[in-house]
Amino acid sequence: METTTFLDKLAQQIVTHHNFDFSSIAIVLPNKRARLFLLESFKKISNKTFFAPEIISIEDLITSISKINVLTSIELLFEFYEVYKKITPKTEQQDFEQFSNWAKMLLQDFNETDRYLLKPQHVFNYLKDIDDINHWSVKTEDRSTLIENYITFWDQLPVYYNHLTKHLTANRTGYQGMAYRKAVEQLDDFIDSNHDKLYYFAGFNALNQAEEQIIQKLLKNNQAKIFWDTDAVFLNDMDHGAGYFARRIKQNWSYYKTHPYEWIVDEFKHKKNIEIISTPKSVGQAKIVGTVIEELQRTNENLQKTAIVLSEENLLIPVLYALPNTVTSLNVTMNYDSKSNPVQLFFAKWFKMQANALSRRKSKAVFYHKEVLDVLSHPLIEHLAQTKEIVSEINKRNLSFFDLGKLDFITSENKFLNLITKPWNNDVLEIIERIEQIVFSIRDHLRANNDDISLTFLYTFHQVMNQIKNYQLKYGVIDTVQQLQTIYKQVADIAEVSFEGEPLEGLQVMGVLESRVLDFDNVIVTSLNEGKFPAGKSNNSFIPYDVKMELGLPTFKEKDAIYTYHFYHLLLRAKNVYLLYNSDSEGLDAGEKSRFITQLILDRQNNHTVKVNNYFAKSPETINEPLVIEKSELLQSRLKEIATNKGFSPSAIGNYMRDPIQFYMQRILGIREVEEVEENIALNTLGTIIHGALEYLYTPFVGQKLTVEMVNEMIERHELTVAEQFHLNYSDNADKQGKNLLAFEVAKRNVHHFLMLEKELLQAGDVVEIIGLEQNLETVLSDERLPYPVKLSGIADRIEIRNNVLRIIDYKTGKVDLNQVQIKEINDITTDLKFEKAIQLLLYGFMYQKETSLPIQAGIYSFKNRKSGYLIFGLKQDKIVQEFITNELLIDFKTELVRLLNEILNPEIAFEEKID
Repeated sequence: METTTFLDKLAQQIVTHHNFDFSSIAIVLPNKRARLFLLESFKKISNKTFFAPEIISIEDLITSISKINVLTSIELLFEFYEVYKKITPKTEQQDFEQFSNWAKMLLQDFNETDRYLLKPQHVFNYLKDIDDINHWSVKTEDRSTLIENYITFWDQLPVYYNHLTKHLTANRTGYQGMAYRKAVEQLDDFIDSNHDKLYYFAGFNALNQAEEQIIQKLLKNNQAKIFWDTDAVFLNDMDHGAGYFARRIKQNWSYYKTHPYEWIVDEFKHKKNIEIISTPKSVGQAKIVGTVIEELQRTNENLQKTAIVLSEENLLIPVLYALPNTVTSLNVTMNYDSKSNPVQLFFAKWFKMQANALSRRKSKAVFYHKEVLDVLSHPLIEHLAQTKEIVSEINKRNLSFFDLGKLDFITSENKFLNLITKPWNNDVLEIIERIEQIVFSIRDHLRANNDDISLTFLYTFHQVMNQIKNYQLKYGVIDTVQQLQTIYKQVADIAEVSFEGEPLEGLQVMGVLESRVLDFDNVIVTSLNEGKFPAGKSNNSFIPYDVKMELGLPTFKEKDAIYTYHFYHLLLRAKNVYLLYNSDSEGLDAGEKSRFITQLILDRQNNHTVKVNNYFAKSPETINEPLVIEKSELLQSRLKEIATNKGFSPSAIGNYMRDPIQFYMQRILGIREVEEVEENIALNTLGTIIHGALEYLYTPFVGQKLTVEMVNEMIERHELTVAEQFHLNYSDNADKQGKNLLAFEVAKRNVHHFLMLEKELLQAGDVVEIIGLEQNLETVLSDERLPYPVKLSGIADRIEIRNNVLRIIDYKTGKVDLNQVQIKEINDITTDLKFEKAIQLLLYGFMYQKETSLPIQAGIYSFKNRKSGYLIFGLKQDKIVQEFITNELLIDFKTELVRLLNEILNPEIAFEEKID
């Protein structure tokens, strides 16, 4: 049986009285959202064409009575600032940022004062008297400047109010409260000019004083009818918050002494399936929403009469992503907090990048890499600006601070990228014009990709910038980029993204306020935590709680009652209800479960089935199982390709010994760490600088016998060489400051000490000839024990003939000890990672053995263990160390190497992760 909604009942009532002749009536609803639903209810009743009645919101009615154009919160803030500057001496004026911090709150108090028809002078004098009492003990002559300024502020409140309302009235504009007050004042004239019109008020709950007076006067003049949607359960329970306003109105309005209260319904106690679901984190709720929708689709494919009500606006995007692909009809109607608007967040980053660059500028703009990458990597423009190349180049060249205009790949061909990267000047209107161009480019891109959600976000941002532009054109008071940025921050925070759609088909996604008057069979409510739903105590007002109580202004108690009504009205005619809340007690989005949930459980109706479920992520039986990669035919083919073409290097073999999965990821799949800008020199970059400096210094002397004079020449040039390598390998525009200066000094010291050791050994009689620097070594290992020949390759930092012995030297910036390069036996050397350095040296000897007839040594020079000098590989037996890599030793090593290579290539042995 189909549920008769409140709007269905209302439509039937009106048709019964007017028989589709709606020319003399107007229907007033709490919001515009319900208009289409009400029209649909009228269409259900009739099978013929008819003229629809006039359906307006309460705000529309107030505007028509008051004839005041209600300004947006942003426009109002701008107008108030102009009034403030006119009445405040220039020496005492605050900038817009300081002003807006208190003005937004004050405007809210002005609004409440007018909506509740209080006498402004009385309210402000009351506040000033309270403030005077608070400082009664301080003599006038003893008051500090701070206290004096504080008291002056309270003195100024009536001045601000009077001048602002006078200024707005002159322009026939105002804020909502002004319109309400004016509407009450002009109500008699309105009644006279509309005496033949009947107003139907429907679906209201909480009314302010102005609304109560207007509706009661229309009722008294028989020019109105009003229909509530109050359930008997809430009305008759004197402690139930959902009936708080209904009980007060029913008791206090004189109209109800002679007329019945319409309508008291009996819906809440009917059969309902209520499922209360707790899960950690907000994203967990989004996932559960997707699961619930999937279940509901099994019985209701197009999800008619199903609503997702988000009490936390930030959940909108996660929920949309969590919905199943089978949801074909979807309508989002809600206001979204502008602070979470992804378009606004992008432009906030762009503002920061450009403004900070401008503040650093002397003759040119200097951009900071993190700010630039935040902008260029943003998904909103990443594809449009084609930023992949520029991001890669910034990371590759380690550009910390740089002039964007000098980067080669920013060309005039990519106009959008130029709009983003061209440095700002101090022309505010030029900046706003450029923002407009960026917005239009993004708009075209989003339209081409049918991204309606992002287009809505973009439209809201564009509205904000238009208002700032109009303000600047009208008053011309934004003089600097800093002021523009400040004003943007302030106004963007109070702008809301409004989603609107055609709500007659499919799944409805809405906020709490958008659900007013509407009824659904299936309701999913998220974020039912204290502080979210209900919103909890907040006092965004200069008027203290006790003063509000005395003056009859709403406090958090009334706010709680409003939330209670909205919550229970959502459940009123629903058949299936899913209530989700965050069970996590820690973190930013944590909170206690809502009192509404507790109330439903403790005060359960007889026909309500309430189930409580807790959803937690399943913990695996084993916390960390090792990753295993079986060697498929494709993987075997890739291994063979590497083994026969590129070859295995000493570092690759060490990689496999350390962790086969790391070897698989890096050497087979080619996955490398993401390149990032190093603000401070990393250890591997420091090593590259030292290697590069030594190669550059020694290159002129390759093939010659070294002399002390040659080394002295290198010592003289080493500082300049290290500096050149610093700029070449780290950044060509980096300043050597802080940690980078320390790293630079370390590199110079290491090179200097190495050269001094070289000089000492030459003076001690060593005869040295450099025969290779950064030399490629390779050989093919053919052995019947291997499935196919395997290429071995590597790069030796230095190859020399020292005292008729060929030596292969590897530089290490890390610390290496002698026990890491000396072994006691060759057997099983490849099974223990501690022999990694020794294996590397043996591999060098193995690859070079056919290139020389001289005895071979291989060693490491550790810059962090320079006192030990050259650490030469050795086989230590009976206290005698054999430092030469002999053919006999290499034959034994070859057996060990073949065993390790067979393990790498064997299709039956999977790559398995090593877990410490």
